[in-house]
Amino acid sequence: MAFADRDRRFRPKLPRRKRWGTAVYAMLVLSILVGIVGLVTLIAQVVVEGAGWLSFGFITNFPSRFPERAGVWAALWGTVWIMGITFLFAVPVGVGAAVYLEEYAPKNRLTRLIELNIANLAGVPSIVYGLLGLAVFISLLGLGRTLLTGGMTMGLLVMPIVIISSREAIRAVPSTYREAAYGLGATRFQVVIGVVLPQAVPGIMTGTILAMSRAIGEAAPMIAIAALTFVTFAPTGPMDRFTVLPIQIYSWVQDPREGFSGLAAAGIIVLLVVLLSMNAIAILIRNKTQTRSEE
Repeated sequence: MAFADRDRRFRPKLPRRKRWGTAVYAMLVLSILVGIVGLVTLIAQVVVEGAGWLSFGFITNFPSRFPERAGVWAALWGTVWIMGITFLFAVPVGVGAAVYLEEYAPKNRLTRLIELNIANLAGVPSIVYGLLGLAVFISLLGLGRTLLTGGMTMGLLVMPIVIISSREAIRAVPSTYREAAYGLGATRFQVVIGVVLPQAVPGIMTGTILAMSRAIGEAAPMIAIAALTFVTFAPTGPMDRFTVLPIQIYSWVQDPREGFSGLAAAGIIVLLVVLLSMNAIAILIRNKTQTRSEE
């Protein structure tokens, strides 16, 4: 009887609920379309303006005051070096910190304070990390304005993202896996290395992709540590001076002379290709490790 009364009270509101549901659904779809249309429009504009400047010479040439002779070779190699150093610095340290916090650290006030600070660091503006790199790596440690300084600065920028995503991936591993390993006599280290991390690799790779995608497009930290805007040599070691694609694109965008806006658009296309290639490789590795973990 009580159920029938509730059913009668609910039915008059059903058409209104359906209308509200349809309206909310339409708003959500419209929100998605706005983002997609904006992105497609931006990419189409960049491709139309920069496609004519793309050539083998554009890739292999160094910057020049003459648009027809200018290229991104120095910036491209600088970006590759920066991404490599960032990966080698941020990922091992970030994953190690995540393993410690999830598998070893006691659950006390100090641990909660560390977790809160890591979450806050993920939202700090990138220019702050550039100033930190300037103060610590250049002024304090005397590493100079080199690739190593740039890579370590970018590593600090993305490390909170790596830690947070790695912790979530480790936390998602079922506790039964750990219990089964302990039941077979494995030590905690053996459980972490042989059971937890292999299962968490796909999630860790997802976080790493997001972190490196952010790092490759950041210009503010590089400006703070005074990366060069006009480089006529390709870096060959971590202690060389450098430039990166965002800095080179920024320099061309600021140049009012004819042709440099097209060079900037072509540079953006190269940057997108590098970003998508890097993400594709990481996704393939993630999918391969995920398939192995499911077997």
